[in-house]
Amino acid sequence: MKARIASDIKNAMKSGDKPRLGTLRLINAAIQSAELDGKGTLDDAAILAVMTRMVKQRRDSIEQYSKGGRPDLAAVEQAEIDIIETYLPKQLDEAAIAKAVTEAIQETGATSAKDMGK
Repeated sequence: MKARIASDIKNAMKSGDKPRLGTLRLINAAIQSAELDGKGTLDDAAILAVMTRMVKQRRDSIEQYSKGGRPDLAAVEQAEIDIIETYLPKQLDEAAIAKAVTEAIQETGATSAKDMGK
């Protein structure tokens, strides 16, 4: 994952894509900071967790900017989210989650909240 990000940083520099380059540098800095905090190299799962936190922070910022009447800053945050999400696994939609839960309930034969451990 780190190698892909480093490669994408080089490609963004070559192509002159400043918004993408800036976001990729933010991702790289967050990964390096997490590595320093944890005193070791992060695996792909930990890197994904760092990027997920970054997306959450930006969603919170978008909410605050929208409340504050700053759609221009909210748009910048959304653009960063769009770039970060290209590295994250695709999230399930509500229908897929509901289907998976229903299938799990049917598989275990759960009938009430007491069956939660199944």
